[in-house]
Amino acid sequence: MTEFADTASSRPAHTPTNTLAQTAPADAGLPFDRLPLSAAMLDTLRQLDYRSMTPIQAASLPLALAGHDLIAQARTGSGKTAAFALPLLARLDVRKLAVQAMVLCPTRELADQVTQEIRRLARFEANIKVLALCGGTPMRPQRESLAHGAHVVVGTPGRIMDHLERGSLVLDALNTLVLDEADRMLDMGFHDDIAYVAGRCPSARQTLLFSATYPEGIVQLAARFLRAPQEVKLLEQHAHGKIRQRFYEVEHAARLDAVGRLLRHYRPLSTLAFCNTRQQCRDLVELLRTQGFAALTLNGEMEQRERDQVLIQFANRSCSVLVATDVAARGLDIAQLEAVINVDVTPDPEIHIHRIGRTGRGDEDGWALNLCSSADRRRVASIAQMMGFEPEWHALDELVEDEGQPLQAPMVTLLILGGRRDKIRPADVLGALTGEAGFTREQVGKITVTDQTTYVAVDRAIAREAVRRLAAGKLKGRKVKVRALEV
Repeated sequence: MTEFADTASSRPAHTPTNTLAQTAPADAGLPFDRLPLSAAMLDTLRQLDYRSMTPIQAASLPLALAGHDLIAQARTGSGKTAAFALPLLARLDVRKLAVQAMVLCPTRELADQVTQEIRRLARFEANIKVLALCGGTPMRPQRESLAHGAHVVVGTPGRIMDHLERGSLVLDALNTLVLDEADRMLDMGFHDDIAYVAGRCPSARQTLLFSATYPEGIVQLAARFLRAPQEVKLLEQHAHGKIRQRFYEVEHAARLDAVGRLLRHYRPLSTLAFCNTRQQCRDLVELLRTQGFAALTLNGEMEQRERDQVLIQFANRSCSVLVATDVAARGLDIAQLEAVINVDVTPDPEIHIHRIGRTGRGDEDGWALNLCSSADRRRVASIAQMMGFEPEWHALDELVEDEGQPLQAPMVTLLILGGRRDKIRPADVLGALTGEAGFTREQVGKITVTDQTTYVAVDRAIAREAVRRLAAGKLKGRKVKVRALEV
């Protein structure tokens, strides 16, 4: 395994074969003619103005072109489409009009983008047929296109599964499977669909998995479907402009009350607050709730079911503040986390770096707000020295607090008694809410399906009515029990 890794990340379940940690590969910025690509493909790249390799391309292309299975951590906009498109195109036998490569994407929009980019890159060879198979469009034209033959299919898990079940998509000739934005597909509840599709692919294939984050679900997916995968994990430096750090000196006994002052001033929609002990976590949550904040805690004493439920509520924006210890938050990666508050300064600078790195991900900005007693200044100095910055100190008295409307979470999580064992899929829940119940797609958030239960985030303004209409209607042809989870 070749890895450009964040040393704070947990190791995958499979055994790596080779490890290398650095910020970006040395070949980043070099031309594509360093790769074993055909002259026609290189000419197409020049015509498309592909001048030099991005870091993710330089790190992953040599491994993928050599035939290795691959786990690559890369965000949208990093050049990852070419990183998997070039290898799958290089393996095509154009004379064989059969599906030889398949790309699974979480959304129709991404699938359409990937389809267009693969078609552009496929210009080096005449008559390469790339077909998009996504929901939201009629099945019949897709079946007819498949009947005429295709080399590459790009689609969403549900629609790909539908074609496999109907027999319109045959994968006997498949040699490359790509899971694009795999973490997002897992977030959307597509684990079982991915497993079904991967199980229908020939075992003697190359599998390329691309993911912006590396949660436990990705580890499990890789262990199940990839063979001795190589890893590429680009270390994203915490750009000073993206994560804005501020330090507030406060008396030790006043730290918990100071958290509410920070929240009322900055008003982040999603905040992860770190404490050094479980008791401090419990005390802070109790205090924040009395002040009107939607706060939950995560601690090592919780049962897995409770832990999963808290994480679901926080990830789908039904809870605005999650209070946790470092141990409880290990492996936690939440999209669009606007702020991290360090209620206690950690004695380990590397842990501090890992904590604040939860915010400011991708193209987002984030706040790292730190509460420190006078005794913590030495720890802060160590952190600043390691990260190479000058601490920006502020006084709590500078904060202008909004005493008006309490900072409510924008969504409410509905718990439905029924899950995968009842054959419920995310599309069923979305259909029930936007069909007979009459709500819009924009009023429905993240849907998470577990073995026995289903969680769906809905806009706070419709939560009570959504419970009533779901309970009055049917899901998968039967009545279900529904309730809103209170924070």
